[in-house]
Amino acid sequence: MKTIVLTGASKGIGYQTALKLLESECQVIAVARSTEKLQELELETSSSLLKIISADLTKSDDIQKILECVSDTNGIDGLVNNAGALVNKPFSETTADEWEYIFDVNLFAPVNLIQSLKPYLNKGSHIVNIGSMGGFQGSDKFPGLAAYSSAKGALGILSECLSTEFSSDEISVNCLCLGAVQTSMLEEAFPGYQAPVQANEMGSYISDFVLHGHKFMNGKIIPVALNNPE
Repeated sequence: MKTIVLTGASKGIGYQTALKLLESECQVIAVARSTEKLQELELETSSSLLKIISADLTKSDDIQKILECVSDTNGIDGLVNNAGALVNKPFSETTADEWEYIFDVNLFAPVNLIQSLKPYLNKGSHIVNIGSMGGFQGSDKFPGLAAYSSAKGALGILSECLSTEFSSDEISVNCLCLGAVQTSMLEEAFPGYQAPVQANEMGSYISDFVLHGHKFMNGKIIPVALNNPE
């Protein structure tokens, strides 16, 4: 049985990814800030393989809660850094505090979590960082998303770097740059836009990728999109 740590598991893509991993009989350590939403996940699946942790990944004390849970396992076989935050605001109006917040959630939280969980990652494990087409070089860019796209772009480069650094430990690292998926974050970025992909469909894709994708690729920044919008 594989153990997967999944952040941003309380809604949207993360919620659906958790359900798909549980269907694959994985032990899932589901992390999110909202205790109430995590409890909804717990009620929907009623699986003994699910462990929920309410945590703010920008706080070191909350990351410690994840470590305490992981220490009771036989190690981690996968980590999906799915938690994210978005500010949709013109560049000239985006404050320093907003830039810091976006980078804290989308880049530094994954950095801190990977550093903390590294000793628990088993040989053959797979880290999947969830990026965005906004952070994919050469993709169309959209006004108001400079901070978000920049942070996601940095997450992709981090993935390339760590795939090399962790290769001697047989740990793979990839970044999935997601295109338009019908979620609350998409609605915030593009009000009224109807995405061609639903959250449950992307959840199936990510679940399969964290379990099997590293058999075929490592250190890749992979566009997962049918069209241009993030």
